Order: sequence, then C-alpha cells, then structure tokens
Amino acid sequence: MTQVTEHGGGVWSLRVPIPDNPLGHTLVHVLDTDRGPVLVDTGWDDPASWDELTGGLDALGLSVREVHGVVITHHHPDHHGLSGRVREESGAWIAMHAADTAVVRRTRESEPGTWFDYLARKLAAVGAPEDHIAPLRAARAAGRMRTLPGLRSALPDREIVPGELLDLAGRRLRAIWTPGHTPGHVCLHLEEEHPSRLPGHGRLFSGDHLLPGISPHIGLYEDPDESPKLSTSFEQGGPPSETDPLGDYLDSLERIGRLGVAEVLPAHQHAFTDAAGRVRELLDHHEERLTGLLALLATPLTPWQLAERMEWNRPWEQIPYGSRNIAVSEAEAHVRRLVKLGRAEPVPGTAPVTYVAV
Repeated sequence: MTQVTEHGGGVWSLRVPIPDNPLGHTLVHVLDTDRGPVLVDTGWDDPASWDELTGGLDALGLSVREVHGVVITHHHPDHHGLSGRVREESGAWIAMHAADTAVVRRTRESEPGTWFDYLARKLAAVGAPEDHIAPLRAARAAGRMRTLPGLRSALPDREIVPGELLDLAGRRLRAIWTPGHTPGHVCLHLEEEHPSRLPGHGRLFSGDHLLPGISPHIGLYEDPDESPKLSTSFEQGGPPSETDPLGDYLDSLERIGRLGVAEVLPAHQHAFTDAAGRVRELLDHHEERLTGLLALLATPLTPWQLAERMEWNRPWEQIPYGSRNIAVSEAEAHVRRLVKLGRAEPVPGTAPVTYVAV
C-alpha cells in the first residue's frame, strides 16, 4: 500500500511499520505549521520503522531535521518509540499529557527487574497458573530484562493541557483528554474547516481511542509501585487501587461523540467519518461484553478464569503468551467496572480473589 496519504489542508499520514505485530503499522500524521512540520506520534523504535518514517518525510519533500515538534497521543512504544530519535536529529520539542509523562518517568527510573517482579506478582494474584508465570521468573533470573520495549522512552519537553490549544503557529489544534487506553491518552481536535468541506466540526487525530474497526485494549493502568501491596490487597478481597480504566474510556468516548467532527484520523487502519456512529458501536460493544461477563460470573471466577472464558478473536489455546497477559488485564478492567457499578463483588477470603455477580 502507498506509504504516504494526503488528507488535504496540510495534513498527511505516513505508514510506519510495527515489527512482528498484527496491527502492521502506526499512522504517523504530519501537520504543516508556520514554523515547520509537526508530527502526531512517531512509530516504533526500530531501524526499519525509522527508515519508513524518514522515507515518508522525504517523499513529502521534507527532512526529519526540519521537524518542529512532536505531539504524542499516548506513551505506548508504537506511538512514542521514535520520538527521542526525532528530537536528536531535529531539536524538536516533544509534548505529552502529564499522566503519561509520569508513566514514562516511572518506567525509566524503575529497575527493569521491577517490572518482571510486578507482572509475576500481579499474574499470581489474579489466578494465573504457575506454568504461565515461570517464564517471567526465568527471564528475570537470566538477566533478560532490558528487552522490554519502552524502558528508556524519551521524556517530553512540554505538557499537553486538556482543553487548551497547542502552540502551533497558524493552526488550531485543541487537546482533549481521553483516558482509558492509557491514563494520559489525548485526542487532538483540529478546529479548522474540513478541506473537502465535509459536514461537521473539523478533524480529530484520535490515536488509539477511536479506531474504525478495532476496539482498543482497555486494561488496568499498570504501576510497579503497587507490587509490595498487591498480594495483601487481593487477599483482603479487593483490587490494589480504585482506578476504573473502562469507566474512563466510556466517559471519554461520549465526550468525543459530542464533538461532531467531520472526519477522524486514527493511528491505525484508516481515516473515517461518522465518529458518533462509531462511538455508539463501541459503547454498545462494551455493554454487551459486560452483560456477558455477568452471566459468566454466576459462578465465582478469578480474572484469569474469566479471561479463559471470554470471547476473543481466536480460541484461548491459540492466544500467544504475551497476548494472554493483555487479555487478563482487559478482563480485570471489565471486572473493576462491574464492581464499580455494583453488579459484581469480590468473594471474601478467596486467594487468588474470585468475583461473583450480584
């Protein structure tokens, strides 16, 4: 497929590959400003991805050295991975929401082994079998900690403040805080007439928040600092914190649906219209999933057991190791939402903790 897509009005997208990932690529958007090009996200930190990013800029008659700024929708490595290298080449500033900057800082400052310990304890607490946890312990013992992506992601220079216009000369780009996929995810509303005069109010760089054919992963916000208190919290019959990522995501979706944008420019798949329709589909999807989980929780289950029984894009036996960790985090987020709504509760005295519908 064509690497560069023109969206009109001084906006382009570049397909930057994600190695060994079914998503295939990140759409890095280029926004022309009076001070030079600004990137919305940068792609995965990989030599082939860097070549595609710089090659795409070259195809637009631009050099990476001309990049004026980088606006990050969220901290995940397929979005933020190349930001540091872009800054090294160009002197560009990097902007990110404070909540995701805190994740980047915490990850950089934590010993890599801390993350392996955290994941192992977390998986044990939600009922993962020992044969699933053993590879994490083996990787830590063998010193393979530094292979995790994002351990040394670039710290941003600027804070994205929700509701405010970004300092982009000649453009009106307003930040909208849309937590859920990450605690500091932002969408970016380009408050300018659509170049093709489509009906609606401007365009939306939606990151991973609103995608045309994928429901983004919503799991618990991870924090290795929870690790020492994790087991105790679960033994007492409750989760280690009170965050509600799925509730955050659903609330954020409704805010985006009310914007009335003419077109959505997401970070994966393709541009699309009818944002409000897609928001309704996603709200309905999660309500159906919550209803289905309540039926499963007629019998007490751990989050791991719940994940094994949930519907995924393939049978549980065929889901790869790393994807199972993502799946169980998603199961936890949905259980957390049901507990918040008073539709499920932890069973006192169970370890690992089980949940049951009420």
